[in-house]
Amino acid sequence: MRKVATVFGGAGFLGRQIVQRLVREDWMVRVAVRDPVRAHGMHTMGRVGQVAALAADVTRDSGVARAVEGAGVVVNCVGILHGNFEAVQAEGPARIGRLAAAAGVEKLVHVSAIGADATSESRYARSKAAGEEGLRAAFPNATILRPSIVFGAEDAFFNRFAQMAMVSPIMPVICGETRFQPVHVGDVADAVMAALARPEAAGRTYELGGPRAWTFRELLAFIVKETHRKRRLVNIPLGVARLQARFAELLPNPPLTRDQLILLQQDNVVAPGALTLRDLGITPAAVEGLVPAYLARFRPGGNRRERPGV
Repeated sequence: MRKVATVFGGAGFLGRQIVQRLVREDWMVRVAVRDPVRAHGMHTMGRVGQVAALAADVTRDSGVARAVEGAGVVVNCVGILHGNFEAVQAEGPARIGRLAAAAGVEKLVHVSAIGADATSESRYARSKAAGEEGLRAAFPNATILRPSIVFGAEDAFFNRFAQMAMVSPIMPVICGETRFQPVHVGDVADAVMAALARPEAAGRTYELGGPRAWTFRELLAFIVKETHRKRRLVNIPLGVARLQARFAELLPNPPLTRDQLILLQQDNVVAPGALTLRDLGITPAAVEGLVPAYLARFRPGGNRRERPGV
């Protein structure tokens, strides 16, 4: 019998890691994405025919139903930072849960986020909470994983600010005392696999964070240090940041939104008493041990000899 797994968002930063692990455990993997072009080349991760891209928009029943038909396990790691939160992050997980249950899927893992809160002022946080609630109503045994900032060689956090440090004379700091607990992308992918393998994980929620909580200012100072740049950290008043975000939202891919500013005012760390990576048998990797290696390319001269005085 073929073991079939469907990974929604499988072509993304986290999704690729999950697909790699499923392939190693001999699953036939469907990479379910809105645009299959994004999954170009992923078939080389496994044997001929082991990995296949499938067009499946989580906002439409037809694509989701086709993606989960005949699958034994389903993983959802679709998420957005701006756009239609309600359709993608609230209704999407509920749709996946409902159609997965109807298709007889055995196990379902959903990647949400620390900070999911039905009472939050943030549309992002409310949509994450609504997605969890809708998923659980349709598929009660689903496992929910809530990571903090996810880091890795292709991340959108450390790389983004390291690139900023290359060109900007200052590093702007907004809500510098807000705490984060960065978790490695490999640890999150391992958590998905552990949730699929461990019967006790069914129906539970785990909060995923690294071994250390950092303030936003500490993270920016770390980036400046590891990129060998002389940059001053400058506090940006919240009112100024809101004005900047208002105009930034007009861009196709805004670097900052007013909704993100709401999130920046709340700590993003594992809650006391929550189930964690260690409950899944995973020892979390530290930022200090992994990030410097991939930030080296942002140093003056890259990985080669550095130019003095930069």
